Amino acid sequence: MDVSTILAAALIAAATTGGRSTWVNTGVPVPLSARTPAEQRLLQQIERQTQISALLVEGKLAYDQGDFASAAQRWDLLLKMSDLPPELERAVRPLRDDARARAGKGEAVSDLTPPTGPERPPPVREALAQIGGTVTGGGGAGPGGAVVTLRRTDGPTPRPQPLSFKPMLQKDKKFLPHVLAVPVGSTISFRNQDEIFHNIFSLSPAAKFDTGLTKGGTEQTVKFDKTGVVELFCNIHASMNAYLVVVDTPWYAVADGAGAFQIKGVPVGEYEVQVWHESASAPTRRHVTVPGDGAMLTVAVGGDRRANPFPPDKYGNPRQQQLGY
Repeated sequence: MDVSTILAAALIAAATTGGRSTWVNTGVPVPLSARTPAEQRLLQQIERQTQISALLVEGKLAYDQGDFASAAQRWDLLLKMSDLPPELERAVRPLRDDARARAGKGEAVSDLTPPTGPERPPPVREALAQIGGTVTGGGGAGPGGAVVTLRRTDGPTPRPQPLSFKPMLQKDKKFLPHVLAVPVGSTISFRNQDEIFHNIFSLSPAAKFDTGLTKGGTEQTVKFDKTGVVELFCNIHASMNAYLVVVDTPWYAVADGAGAFQIKGVPVGEYEVQVWHESASAPTRRHVTVPGDGAMLTVAVGGDRRANPFPPDKYGNPRQQQLGY
């Protein structure tokens, strides 16, 4: 097989069908599959890196063979790809310019994509900042476990990337962590690390589910497709409870035991801050302007909500907290 045939096979289509990719020229399935969102993201990165490598090598081969027009065409395509590493652009751009000059053309015309006019300027990267601060209040429980979320008020809030198999442990007849925040669409792995049985369930409107009995060393997974607060219980141990907060924003954090929190990668702009706490009957809301150098916030939450002295079983019947072994 000659080099050009190998390169043609190496150029993978950016689109996938049913979790599998196809070779551009042959239609032969790539021997890689994507069964989970994480594997799909990895496959997309493999495809992108393969495309970059193919265009780099094709351009250099054409350049070495004196086919400067083809070299310029391949490197033009490469430089039009978004978010290329700066060092790669610096390496390719001078040779692309030289290939154009040697081809006697001011602008290469690609035979793979239609001309789009003048070369696009490099994308402007949005300035990102960090939001930090402290939550106060929370009554007798203290401020720990408060969930802080940001949503843009000057534009759309992007949909967050779901998590795959985020663990929520059961250990020493407790949920660990007691409060967990995840993006909508995430899958939670309820892992029993005790040597006894558990039966995790929720009756919350955001997610009603029942894992059934799980023995020590096993796990059950549940996907959460609806935003909101999900209160978790064990049908065997009435004293066990926890909270899963399903959010619709990529900017969120859970405050530590002292109430401190930090949210990174926040674009400059205007936001509504919302803080949920299990001891507050309503979330706290306020507006914040995020400048380029970030912001520090202090937000108070209520402590007026009392824990239910008779937590329900999975059928909704009240029970005593001391029940269960």
